[in-house]
Amino acid sequence: MSAQRKDDHVRLAIEQHHARSGHNQFDEVSFIHHALAGIDRPEVSLATAFGGIAWPVPVYINAMTGGSVKTGVINRDLAVAARETGVPLASGSMNAYLKDPSCAGTFEVLRTENPDGFVMANINATTSVDNARRAIDLIRADALQIHINTAQETPMPEGDRSFSSWAPQIERIAAAAGIPVIVKEVGNGLSRQSVLRLRDLGAAAADVSGRGGTDFARIENGRRDLADYSFLHGWGQSTAACLLDAQDAGLPLLASGGVRHPLDVARALALGARAVGASAGFLRTLLDGGVPALIAQLTAWLDQLAALQTMLGARTPADLTHCDLLIHGELHSFCADRGVDTRRLAQRSNSFEALHEMTGSTR
Repeated sequence: MSAQRKDDHVRLAIEQHHARSGHNQFDEVSFIHHALAGIDRPEVSLATAFGGIAWPVPVYINAMTGGSVKTGVINRDLAVAARETGVPLASGSMNAYLKDPSCAGTFEVLRTENPDGFVMANINATTSVDNARRAIDLIRADALQIHINTAQETPMPEGDRSFSSWAPQIERIAAAAGIPVIVKEVGNGLSRQSVLRLRDLGAAAADVSGRGGTDFARIENGRRDLADYSFLHGWGQSTAACLLDAQDAGLPLLASGGVRHPLDVARALALGARAVGASAGFLRTLLDGGVPALIAQLTAWLDQLAALQTMLGARTPADLTHCDLLIHGELHSFCADRGVDTRRLAQRSNSFEALHEMTGSTR
């Protein structure tokens, strides 16, 4: 049943990706164009660092799958693409392996095909410390993702209904893991309060993973005979909203959920993310065109992101947080209600330029 569920998730995620509207709240974030802000391309670096982690690029292949023969093939192909491009890679939930060690190979392939790359294991918040270590050891993980997904579990026919133990268990795992722990939502977003709590629990970073990408509440509702949880479709906050809400919360933020192209990557970085992940779009490319197509897509994304940084005058991904941004539409209303100062976002290059004038440096 677990293997069939994993295959169902892939199929339903791709169907959802095909059907999804092109608009999301990343479109309500725009850069103010400063015509003389540009720099020279050789000055641009894509390197990023956060929570004791250093990556050569700020783009990663986020958690997808594993646990069945078909998804093992997908993981192998994802690992090859990650190896060839230097892009970090996350495993799908390894709960299937922890329940049935016979499917270990569908996860191990992430490391055997990508021996020197940055690979993240993925577990849920009910996993024991011993099982967390088993997952880490199986793929020699460089970091551990813990996913939290109450809006997915609720319509899931076999889902969890006891959530109060999640926070203390995250704290125990973070203390014992021995590698950085990244706590991520699965598409419904993390509020500022949630990020502050994760900071206190010992997480090294939080992946806000907001609304706009794969909707797992919709997927799980589709697996129900009556599909009677349709009111949960679209639950939560968008990725852009989460990044704005959790600014200055004292924990490095990663962004995923609804990331469609390199401009969305740049927008998320400008909103404060240290790195940006995508899943369904990369999976669709892989299934449609194979490993060469995914390698080409990842390579193009990195090249285009560097081009955007060049145009915007951002030598590093972190420098994008000094670019002026305008917030529009419903996202602007969200900011007003949550007390986010959007005027400061629209004028922040002024303080950046003043700092450089004081220190005598140039852009």
